[in-house]
This record gives sequence, C-alpha cells and structure tokens, in this order.
Amino acid sequence: MSKTKGFTLIELMITVVIVGILASIAIPGYNRHVEAAIIADAQASLLGLANNMEQHRAQNGSYLAAAVDDDGNVMDQGKPGIYHQQSPESGTARFDLTISSVTANSYTLTASATANSTLWDGNNGAPTITLTSTGSKGGTGTLANVW
Repeated sequence: MSKTKGFTLIELMITVVIVGILASIAIPGYNRHVEAAIIADAQASLLGLANNMEQHRAQNGSYLAAAVDDDGNVMDQGKPGIYHQQSPESGTARFDLTISSVTANSYTLTASATANSTLWDGNNGAPTITLTSTGSKGGTGTLANVW
C-alpha cells in the first residue's frame, strides 16, 4: 500500500481558520496605527502653518493677508497662501488646512478631515483639529481629544 503525500481537507481548513483569526486581530490594530499617523501629520502641518504665520507677521506686521482663494487672490481667511493647503503635503489629502479666523494680532488654524480620511464621518460633518495664535489646541468630533 502506497502513501500519498499532501494535506487533508481538515488540515487545510484549520490553517484557513488560524489565518482568519490572526487577520481579525492584526487588521484593526494596523488601522489604528495608520489613523494615529494621519493625525500626527495633521498636527505637524498645523504647527508648521503656525510657524509660517509667525514669519508672515514678522515680515508684514500682521497676520492678515496670509490666505488665498481658489483663484490665488490674497485673502485674510481661507486656504493658506504661505504654506501647503493639505495634510499630507503631497498625495491624497486626509486633512484640509485653513486659516479659519484671523485678525491683525491673532489667528485660528483648522485641519478638517476630508472624505478620503478614515476619520471622516459623513453623518456629523468633518472632525477638525484647531490651533490658535496663543497655542490653544482643540478639536471636534472624533478628534476632540487628540492633542
């Protein structure tokens, strides 16, 4: 009587179950890690934009006129004209950066999650991360406590 070599169906099914269990544990952990990296990049972008706002004030005596509209016209509020407009700087935007409130002596910067972000909640709008000229940090929605 000769023995055939190979795996039985039961051995194959056990292997598939083990791989499935490992994947169900690993994938959520990986997704949390990716979200944390996306948030950290948005925070770093806000800090970089705040640095550029300070440079803008040092050169111009005011925080005003640091934004641009869609046509590139200088504005007080809106998309930054002195820094990149999204986070990450290149590739798919996960956050949009805006100068959301500004006076000659103060500003509020906002990073809003885009629909491309895993943090986007289409039902409640875009969660945001904020940073002010006084260093006050905040957030809304699922990003309320990220700082």
